[in-house]
Amino acid sequence: MLLAFATNTLAQKADADKVKGVKWAELGNAYFEMRTYHCNENKRPDLIRRFKDHTLRLLERHGITNVAYFIPTDPNNNSLTFVLAYPDQASRDVRWNNFINDPEWKEAAKQSEANGKLVAKVDQTFMKMAPELSSKIKSSKGNDERIFELRTYHCFPGKLETLNTRFRDHTRKLFEKHGMTNVVYWHTVPQDGAQPKLVYLLAHKNEEVAKASFDAFRKDPEWVKVRDASEANGKIVEKVESVYLTPLEFSAFK
Repeated sequence: MLLAFATNTLAQKADADKVKGVKWAELGNAYFEMRTYHCNENKRPDLIRRFKDHTLRLLERHGITNVAYFIPTDPNNNSLTFVLAYPDQASRDVRWNNFINDPEWKEAAKQSEANGKLVAKVDQTFMKMAPELSSKIKSSKGNDERIFELRTYHCFPGKLETLNTRFRDHTRKLFEKHGMTNVVYWHTVPQDGAQPKLVYLLAHKNEEVAKASFDAFRKDPEWVKVRDASEANGKIVEKVESVYLTPLEFSAFK
């Protein structure tokens, strides 16, 4: 079996030649999937190697776009988060099933787990770009290194549109005012019929700058006025989740 796997080198090279840079402007209508893999102890390097050597290329083989790959800046968080894109929701299951049933993928997965499973748990979120807030993913300008902040807003019932309006009319501009870059805004596509969440990425120079920027934003009198006016009929956001991320070297988005 190992010999047979090794003889796939030419096929692998042909697939690698097909992997192209992401055309960010063309992803506005895509169906996105964000997956977070919580790794078993000491297994994340093996998982990263599997993505680099096999997974990215095999996903592309089956028409799945590799958008971004991140790991948390927190050294105690042993996860890996990545974002994929499909042409539309209907094509997702077909393309994903073709990928996981690809004999080459099965062999790569088997070899990588010869000394134990790599992933303990998978979190999965489906998303569409929030049309009022993003028309495309704002890619990097220049070669400056930066970190990202992934923020997820859980709204009180019936409050998502109020939150969208606040971000559309005020919040994004105030983020930029305080040195933060709006990268992309998504709405989740819940599989259980629940209210969608707002998920977005901000870019910062580093974690220290990120925290200082948010502190300045929260104290901005304009923001305080906007927040209070928008919450005249009750609080909008029930819970916010935030995690700082750094892109992996093979991530198309950095």
